Amino acid sequence: MILLDRVSKVYGKTSAALDRVSLHVEPKEFVIIVGPSGAGKSTFLKLLTREERPTSGKIIVGGIDYEHLKDKKIPLLRRKIGVVFQDFKLLPAKNVYENVAFALEIVGVGNKEIQHTVPRVLNIVGLSGKEKNYPKELSGGEMQRVAIARAIARQPKILIADEPTGNLDPKHAWDVIKVLEKINKYGTTVLLTTHNQDIVNKLKRRVITISGGKIVSDKVSGSYKV
Repeated sequence: MILLDRVSKVYGKTSAALDRVSLHVEPKEFVIIVGPSGAGKSTFLKLLTREERPTSGKIIVGGIDYEHLKDKKIPLLRRKIGVVFQDFKLLPAKNVYENVAFALEIVGVGNKEIQHTVPRVLNIVGLSGKEKNYPKELSGGEMQRVAIARAIARQPKILIADEPTGNLDPKHAWDVIKVLEKINKYGTTVLLTTHNQDIVNKLKRRVITISGGKIVSDKVSGSYKV
């Protein structure tokens, strides 16, 4: 599903943001990526979504070799990768239904499919009945679940959750984590970056620790050690 082979990324003449990183993520895995600020986690995610190109090394995602990926094919790649951010990025003038539908409209999905898909993904994230609410009427946890619904509406093979609980209290944070686990059970590969030690230690999932641009630990049932 995801393969990095000796991938490095150097910005300017500074030291490498990523230094000969190699890893393999199987389909349907749930992987937690941890590390201190500036460790290289954001660069790793940007390489996966092709926001950045590696300085050296090979990246293959879902059978697509990035070395041979033409620019015009990048939007197609990104449809296979859903991304959830810490700050939700919801459209305040659109209600819950419209926020999720918009993600489908911009890629040309027809109204009939939108009407079928939006209620289904809102049910998955536990927001049935909130379709007409606007972001300002929701809790932080609910807003993040709308963001997740939007990210999975196009049925991506991979979901990247970049610090999705960073702005949430413990209860709402766990609500979001449970949704991510549910999505993973449906067969989506999940990559979660977090600084939340409690979440990492209780999930007992594969934990990859990045520090100084290198993978310093990769444990099947890991814990938070940074």
